[in-house]
This record gives sequence, structure tokens and C-alpha cells, in this order.
Amino acid sequence: MHILITNDDGPPSDQSSPYVHSFVSTLQAHGHTVSVVLPHTQRSWIGKAHLVGKSIQPTYYRPAPLQTTSEGRLTNHGTTHKTPLPSSSNEEEWVLVDSTPASCVQIGLYHYFSSRGPIDLVISGPNYGRNSTAVFSLSSGTIGGAMEAAVCGMKSIALSYAFFDRNHDAKIITEASELSAKLIQHLWDNWDANTNLYSVNVPLVEKVGERKILWTNMLQNTWRSGSCFQVVEVPSEADDSPSDIENQIRKQEEKLGKIELRSNSDILKGGGSGTGSGRDTPTSQLHMRYTHKHFKWAPSFKDVYESVEESKPGNDGWAVAQGYTSVTPLRANFMHVNGFEGEIKL
Repeated sequence: MHILITNDDGPPSDQSSPYVHSFVSTLQAHGHTVSVVLPHTQRSWIGKAHLVGKSIQPTYYRPAPLQTTSEGRLTNHGTTHKTPLPSSSNEEEWVLVDSTPASCVQIGLYHYFSSRGPIDLVISGPNYGRNSTAVFSLSSGTIGGAMEAAVCGMKSIALSYAFFDRNHDAKIITEASELSAKLIQHLWDNWDANTNLYSVNVPLVEKVGERKILWTNMLQNTWRSGSCFQVVEVPSEADDSPSDIENQIRKQEEKLGKIELRSNSDILKGGGSGTGSGRDTPTSQLHMRYTHKHFKWAPSFKDVYESVEESKPGNDGWAVAQGYTSVTPLRANFMHVNGFEGEIKL
């Protein structure tokens, strides 16, 4: 197959995008032609957005050979260039664009790679973290990229890796990439005619390839704790950078994974201790010298954990918590509610 890869985590990085290089290399080892268009930086939680009015400027990423460090971690290194390699070069090169996953899909489908033949399948991911349950999925840039491919008439898969710690163990990631490649081939060979895309969640646990793969529905949940924004009273010069905020969100998700590990200690291995997910220091504890409000993205991941705990078996969140791979067939549409017709008279 000719597979187009995008994600919402950006180019390979130990900090924000630790899985994509392993996955691309595994697909290539399985004999696929792989073309890659990624956002030039992390674009999580952006859904299927496009940046209207912005002229997109590509750069070109050349990944270094994938290796394992002495600490057992995969390397994530490469170089970025303003101009592409000549067409005669055999060196691997990915395209980076300063936009969103959905825009990466559009640009990858219609503006690059024609010399490699038609694209058969679009895969968005592997995401750095789960995209299970409605509250994650409806905001996910990973699923947004797959949705964009679906509305372009393409078959697509949103692939997410649910991590339980952030050690990026090379063996576990390699096993997850191998399972993902085999599962993607199975879905392609047995594609359901009523399905536009599949949302796949692979847990990063030992021997994941030997664990169950389940068809699941998507758990319909909501944010319970009120606003996903924390009010922070700050002096005018104080701001968290986007990378600071992203790192804080990753830490929350790691805590969520550790809670699940403790709850399923007879099923999963690993973890360490952790506390329940919650918000950061309450505004009431901040010093009164602060002069005005900022609003910091700080969703309560505890809401998701509790909704999964309370749900019946069979949904995507439950499957991942058990250490199983979850496959959820989706249609790329906003479905209307039946039973309403005729004129509305006021």
C-alpha cells in the first residue's frame, strides 16, 4: 500500500512525539510505501481545524536512523531544512507544514508524492496518548486528521498509543508498532463498507501483541468538573509557553495511566506510584500581588477516569484500561436526530 502518515504531535521528539518514527519504520519494513506530512510543531486538541487566512510554508525533515540508546529508549533525531532534496536523492525526507493535522492531510493528498502513485490509506498517528471516549475524541487532532481524509473520500485510521508512563521503552514501543502494522493490514483487507474510519487505541504495555484486540463502541461521556480552563491571576509579564502547558497535560495523562495500573494491577505491569488527576494550585492559593486573569488549559482527566470506571465493559475507555487494544468503527458525519420534520410556527 501507499500510506500517508500525519499526526498532531509534530516531528519526532522525546518530549512531544516519541512514537511516529518507530511506526513509520515498521510500516516500511512491512513493505509499504510511506509518505509523511506532519505539523511542524505540536498541534494537540485542535480537532479538524484549518488556519484560515494563513499561507502555509513547508519545511523538510530528514530523520536520522532509528536506534536504541543504552538506557533502552528509542532515539528521535533528525534535521530540518528549508528546501527539499533533489528528486534524484534516495535519502528519506518528510514534509513539515506550519498548520494543523487536517491541513497536512489535504496537502499530502493533493500536493506531494504523485510520483509514488495514488495514496491508498491515510493514518493519523500514533498519537502520544489515548483518544478513547467522546471527550478526548471530539477534540483530538489525531482523529481530526483521519476525519479530514474521510471527507476527502479516503479510507483512514486514527491510531493512538495509550501510555502508562513516559519512559518510552523501546521494546514496548516496537511491539506496539508491530501490532499496529498487522492490525492496519487486517482492517484494510476486511474494510467495512459502512465505516469511513477506525479509531484504534493501543496500550503501551508489555507483550501487547499477545493481548486481546476488541471491537468497541465509544464511551459517551462529558466533562464533569466545570470549565476546562483554570483561572490564574498573574502579573503582566508571566506566561506559560505552549510547551510548558503541553508538558503539564502529559503529566496529567501519566497520572491517569498510573491510576489505571493500580486499579488493574493483576492485568498490567509497570507504573510506579501516583496520585489522582486533578487541577493545579487553586487560584485562591496564589499571592495577592497578581493583577489580572489568564486562562490556562487544564482539563480534569479524573473526569475521564471516573466515567470509564462507572461504565459497563465494551467501550473504548474500558478496553484500554484493561490493557486491550480497542478498535472503534466510525462515520465522518454529524448525524441529525430523527423525528423532526415540517414547518416550525412561532
